[in-house]
Amino acid sequence: MAEQLQCFDQVHIDVARNSTDDFNPFHDPRRWQNIQENPFGSPIALGFQMEFLAADRVARHRRAKGEDALIAQHALHFSNYEFHFADALRVGEDFSVTVKNTIDKSAQGGGLSNRIVLRKAAGDLVLMGTQSETAEPRFLPDAVIEGLPSLEHLPDRIMAPGTPYFRKRKFLNTSNGKNFAVGALCDQHDYFDELSERVDFPPLFTASMVSCALLEKGWAHGHDFEADALVYTSHQISVDNRLQRKLRSNDMLNILVEGPLAPPPPKGLGCASVQQQLYRCLGVLHGRQILFRANVQLAPLRSFLGKH
Repeated sequence: MAEQLQCFDQVHIDVARNSTDDFNPFHDPRRWQNIQENPFGSPIALGFQMEFLAADRVARHRRAKGEDALIAQHALHFSNYEFHFADALRVGEDFSVTVKNTIDKSAQGGGLSNRIVLRKAAGDLVLMGTQSETAEPRFLPDAVIEGLPSLEHLPDRIMAPGTPYFRKRKFLNTSNGKNFAVGALCDQHDYFDELSERVDFPPLFTASMVSCALLEKGWAHGHDFEADALVYTSHQISVDNRLQRKLRSNDMLNILVEGPLAPPPPKGLGCASVQQQLYRCLGVLHGRQILFRANVQLAPLRSFLGKH
């Protein structure tokens, strides 16, 4: 089912980037013009902003059909998101979101899944992917964090000693969660309502902190975001909803970033000739509980412009 056309105005992009501390010049109304050979001609929407909207529409689709009850019934504890980026969305550019019918394999020991497509008004593909609910994580299922120092006492924005991880510390608050929902063209009351004491931090809001961590890592290592811009090509994210449901304001989230690593062979969306970078990211809570696991792939903008 496709929605009516909608668009992100600059205020939506500003609200989303401010609520996650995303300082990528691509989204900045003053700095986007400083990006060398920027082909987009305006600020563009955040990748996680589009993904949040897609996941919100999947949730609405399932609620409308009574399919969300299957998640608890079959103990499908993990939400998994796999998205591939084909283009960017500019400020004020009309688009629609299409959610395909749910595939239900929960009775056979599988899970639920929906395909999602985001297209511009003219039909050009921007984002495509799937959301699935499973009993175990689809991505980085064997991730372990043995040997980490005490994260609670580790300084922010450093390489964790004796590990391959850069560590970024974030503190959750409901105001940022609400703002990110509004910035993604969603209803904040679906997630937060003080009068009913409901606090449901959305999985793709907490996972969106990965962008800030990647930027902080690049900044710490002297990366020039205007001379050598990077763009997302794909995200693979698995979230443990048993932990997600327990999150409250002021909880500390540790984001661990490993990379860049050599990515697997590229596939789909014309990325075969693009030089990509893979980052493995973990969201870790108190007690070394893994909230989310993510494979994030980026590529230099110059690769898409044919300049290697």
